Parts: sequence; structure tokens; C-alpha cells
Amino acid sequence: MMRALYSAALALAAPLLWLGLARRARREGGDWQILGAGRFGRYDTPAEQGRLWVHAVSLGETRAAEPLLRLLLDAGVRVLLTQTTATARGEVRRGFAAELAEGRLAVAWLPYDFPGAVRRFLAHFRPCAGVLIEREIWPNLMAAAEAAQVPVLLVSARLSARSLRGMARLAPLMRPAFARLSATLAQTPADAERLRALGARDLSVMGNLKFDLAAPPALLARGQAWRAHWRRPVIVLASTRDGEEAMFIDAWQQQLAGHACAPLMLLVPRHPQRFDAVAALLAQRGLRFHRRSQAQADAAPQADASIDWLLGDSVGEMPAYYASADVAVIGGSFADFGGQNLVEASAVGTPVLVGPSTRNFAQAAEDAIAEGAAQRVPDAAAALARARELLADDAARAAMQSAAARFIAAHRGASARACAAILAQVPTGSKPPGSR
Repeated sequence: MMRALYSAALALAAPLLWLGLARRARREGGDWQILGAGRFGRYDTPAEQGRLWVHAVSLGETRAAEPLLRLLLDAGVRVLLTQTTATARGEVRRGFAAELAEGRLAVAWLPYDFPGAVRRFLAHFRPCAGVLIEREIWPNLMAAAEAAQVPVLLVSARLSARSLRGMARLAPLMRPAFARLSATLAQTPADAERLRALGARDLSVMGNLKFDLAAPPALLARGQAWRAHWRRPVIVLASTRDGEEAMFIDAWQQQLAGHACAPLMLLVPRHPQRFDAVAALLAQRGLRFHRRSQAQADAAPQADASIDWLLGDSVGEMPAYYASADVAVIGGSFADFGGQNLVEASAVGTPVLVGPSTRNFAQAAEDAIAEGAAQRVPDAAAALARARELLADDAARAAMQSAAARFIAAHRGASARACAAILAQVPTGSKPPGSR
């Protein structure tokens, strides 16, 4: 009954969902196929069966899943990767071009969670098992997978206390969905306990896939080349969310406006659809800035002494931005968004500052702070002040860089643990030769 009501509500809300996706597609670009046949579980390709289905909803989950995907592919597993956004699909086409061409990896849209659409998806691809990344649990999808006898695992699973409270209000709908998981591999013990409260079973702790993601050497070299070209200290404001840019601009204007030899402020909004709005904000505030998109792909963005700010309006260059910076301030944590991922900055060895709101990455943030790789500050003004102190203290920055290396090394291995658990769930006849 609850799923029937949910399905009816989803059908009524679908036009608003499609309108929102269409607006996002106009801002971000790419081929979204919002009303394409694949979004409704209809395909003009021949039916196939036996692939391992992995779902990584968006760009962040796709990047996190990359080491796991490579382990599975190297083990001889044929993989079907589903996603929801065009930016995520573009990332796969860039990073897995050879595997796509060889047919070892295939891609498809995950259909909207209409009962018929998800049934058609599973009937067409007949996966040997399914893997969901982080928290993509959909009631009709899970019911259809159970009916089709497709075991589904949730890996690198995370659930904040706030999300638990929200899902608990929908317990009659969500508990059966979580209970249908064949196994749940949580990021932390706290995540495991919250997932258990929602009905997840066969729980274990595997860690966070993001710790295994190695920055591409070409991007690291690009960022280091930028830094050498600029010849000035750099503070990166990374993955900022709506409202946070104004906080940092206010702090900069109070602390640094008009100062000689001021550091370069490298501002990288979290969502590409906000690039133009943030550029307009910088212009409105009368700040001297350039946009990364105005430079050629491999050329250093212009950031001489006449430029105060650089807007990082590109996709896929975050490792380069971190490699170019002396200090990273992680966005999403200064307004109440729950914080963005700090692991990528630590993996590059960049000292990290976070704000008060880090519930989305609570354990990673606390571990990084305990190790000395990160520090917490109360607000944007304090973040800029502390970043300036670190710029003047080479020893403190070096200590944080060493701590970042220890922090990352201590948490690696989640992809290998997930791969072993996944292969254990794959039916024997579908496993590649030599797998366990």
C-alpha cells in the first residue's frame, strides 16, 4: 500500500522533476535525455544478461567508484554502469574510453523509479547482481530487484543522523527497501548503526571509497605548473555552496582588500550550474577576477598581481586546483549543507580547513582533525584568518601535509574490501575464471 501511494505521488510530481532536470541540463550542458526511452526502461539495443550492475548517481559517486570499477574490470567482470546525470556520464566516457570501446563496460540511464520502468530495466539487462554507491535506495527498484532475484548490495554506505530522522518518518516505505539489500557495507560504525535502524541487514564496515581515488598525475602536474607560474600564495575555497561565496567575499574585503602581496583567492563552486551566478557576484562586488574557462585547457589561468580572485569554473580539475594551493577551505561546511568531501584535498597533501557543518562526512572530518591534517574553524572570517596564519608558517603547513599523508594511508583499502564482498555475491556461473 505504501509503495502504491509513493508511486502515485511520484507520477504526480514527475513533471516538476523533469522541469528541474531540464533547467539543470541547460546550465550544465550535456545530453541528459530527460524524457528519453532509457529513462523509462525502454531500449533499442539488443537485450543482454549477466553483467554486474553498478549505480553511481552523479559525478561525486562516479569518481568515488572509479577504483572499485577498475578492480572489477581487472578481475574480468563485465560491468553495466548506470547514472542519473550527464556530467557523471561524461566523466566515465573520459576515464573509461578503452573499456567502453572493448565492451567490458556498458552505460545506461537508471530509469525513474516507476514500477514498470524499473521492471523493464531489470528484464532487459538481467544483471547477475547490483551494487549501489553510498545511499541510492529506491523503493520500487528494490522491490523489482527482489522479484527478479537480483541480489543488491549497498557499498560505501553513509547515512547522517539528519537523514535517518527524515527516512524514519517514511519508515513503512523505506524499511522494506533497506531490508531487501543482500548486504550493506557502511563507511563507518556510526553509519552502520543508523542503517541498521532502517532495516538494513548483513552489515559490515568497509570504509570510504573516496580514500582510494588517486589524483591523475597529469592534473597534479597541471596544478603545480600553475602554482609555479603564479609565484604567489594561493588559498582555494573549494566546493562552495549557495551563500558561502558572499561570506568569503565579506571576509576578504574586511581582511585583505587593498593589501599588497595578498594571496590569490581561488574560488571553485560545487555545482557547475552556479558558475555564471558566482561570476556575476564577483563582478557585482567590484572584485578583480578571471575565469578558468577563459584560459586554454593546459595554459595557466591569468592571475598576476592585478588579479585578486580566480573563478575555477571547470569540471574535472579539482585535483589541479588542490595541487596549486597552499591551503584548502572546504565549502558546504560554513552554511548548513553538511560539508563537502575533504579527502581529495588531503590526498594531494593540501592542509585543510573546515567549518562547523560536516555531518555528511562526519567521520572523515573528525579523523582528519584528530590526525592533524585538518582544522575546524567557526566561520568564514576565521577560516580566512587561519589560512593567512598558515601561509606565514611553513612548519605548520609542512606538519599538516605530513599528517594528510598519514590520514589517507590509514584509510585506504575500501575498494578492495568492496570488490571481495561483491564477488562473493555474484552467482557462481557469472564469475570470471579465477575469481573467488
